[in-house]
Amino acid sequence: MKKPFQNLVVDHMTFLVEPRFYKVAYALFRIIFGVDSRDILYEKRRRWPGAAKEESMTFAARIGEAEKTRGLGQSIIAVVQPSEPKGQKSHVRDMLKNRGGSAHWQHIALRTPDLLAFHRHAAERGVNFITPILKDAEEDLIQVFSGEWILPGRPPSGIFFEFVQRNPDRGLLKKLADANRQSWFRDKTFLGLYQEKEIEYRSGKVVPFIAPKLFSRIEKTLAPKALWEITEKDIARIEKLMKSFARGRKHGA
Repeated sequence: MKKPFQNLVVDHMTFLVEPRFYKVAYALFRIIFGVDSRDILYEKRRRWPGAAKEESMTFAARIGEAEKTRGLGQSIIAVVQPSEPKGQKSHVRDMLKNRGGSAHWQHIALRTPDLLAFHRHAAERGVNFITPILKDAEEDLIQVFSGEWILPGRPPSGIFFEFVQRNPDRGLLKKLADANRQSWFRDKTFLGLYQEKEIEYRSGKVVPFIAPKLFSRIEKTLAPKALWEITEKDIARIEKLMKSFARGRKHGA
């Protein structure tokens, strides 16, 4: 049965584009999607070492808003380009190259009414996260980023999830701050995530959504059946397997 914290809705999406596409994308959003200057929620830039001027890294555009949603029904797309000089490593450039295109979706942020409960639920079933739960320095939200969806033995996919909760109450924020003092006040907004992914790609060790061993166990369990033959009993069996795997990893098994 679906729990309240599993009532996930799309909060925003991140779109990677080649540098030639970046300003064209901005123009298309403004003209085709009717994005007003007030709907450009942010634009972040950086001067890379040795560069003569700043480069724009990303902009976020609100392309629509549902009525009567108290601000939570917005459709937001963040567009990102590899802004580093050509001779410098860039995980965004690598993601585009690995997937063989000039534009790709990178991650979708899913909003939950209870991020702590969802995070605990996912972690107890073997899901990997590349950050702890963190508060956005500029917005009234808490967030966490998952590992990438990667087939074992294959290159990184560049696809992962962000999970967010907006407008958390003061009690929750204090609880998180007490439990997570070392990272709570670090910049883990766009620039923080960008650096986190850069470290992963430079190290060659990109964190997967679930461990290869767990993936293989789930795959093996389902191998004898076609999709339409998978029963509720099978799902329960796999969930038990996932929880067992997560417990074993926690205890060093």
